[in-house]
Amino acid sequence: MNKVKIILILSGYQLTWLMCVFGELVYNSFLPGLIFGSIFLLLSFLNSNNKKKFTFIVLLISIIGYIFDSILVFLNIYNFDVSLYFGFLPIWMLVLWPSFASLFDEVFVFLSNYKFLAVFLSGCLGPLTYYLGVPLDLLIMNQLYLFIFLMIIFWLNLMYFYLNYLIKFKFD
Repeated sequence: MNKVKIILILSGYQLTWLMCVFGELVYNSFLPGLIFGSIFLLLSFLNSNNKKKFTFIVLLISIIGYIFDSILVFLNIYNFDVSLYFGFLPIWMLVLWPSFASLFDEVFVFLSNYKFLAVFLSGCLGPLTYYLGVPLDLLIMNQLYLFIFLMIIFWLNLMYFYLNYLIKFKFD
């Protein structure tokens, strides 16, 4: 895969995350993240090598993640402090999850050669990125130990599922 394309995809996701988070913190608005994330997703789709695969992976990973987050918020394990919600989550999660899921289409493919490391890092970094919302005052942690436990289990399993099943799907 083209290294420039990988850098652009990673940068697009990071900028989407920044726009979602700092849109809330600086402007108390969901719009920066929602607008930037929508543009990033549209450009990612238009530039994907296999649009069926891209759509399938993004929808599947996003739905799984959105449901998981919704359950944890519903159970009051943690909550968001944001300007507008869709269901239990910030409205910008509607673009943040798909933006993250877009990484699974082409960027994370190289991880198939490093499965153990990939699963381990996912179990560490996934929960950590959520926890970063606490000092930023976007996330309210109600049950820290349960949060950490469930997040680690979720992120380990999500990467394991991707590396052992989802990556093998054929979309020709």
